[in-house]
Amino acid sequence: MKTNIIGLKELRENMETYISQVKKGKSFTVVRRSSPVFRVTPIDVWGDEGVWEKIVDFRDIDPRGVPAANVLKALRKLHESDREVPRRAR
Repeated sequence: MKTNIIGLKELRENMETYISQVKKGKSFTVVRRSSPVFRVTPIDVWGDEGVWEKIVDFRDIDPRGVPAANVLKALRKLHESDREVPRRAR
């Protein structure tokens, strides 16, 4: 994400323009008397900072994908085995 430098006066005078640009993903460092004061950046609605963890890529199993019914069946089976109480060793 590229950060542009703008003056505080410029921001105040053209607030709607900068709001529009931030909504499109642009960021700005705001300076006052040649010193950085704050940064204006788009908010991260999901709170994940754009980082996603890859759990599984079903294309590794089958390039055409995996039917959802098969995935649900496997998940139910795992869930059932997690709920089973282990027997005591004798």
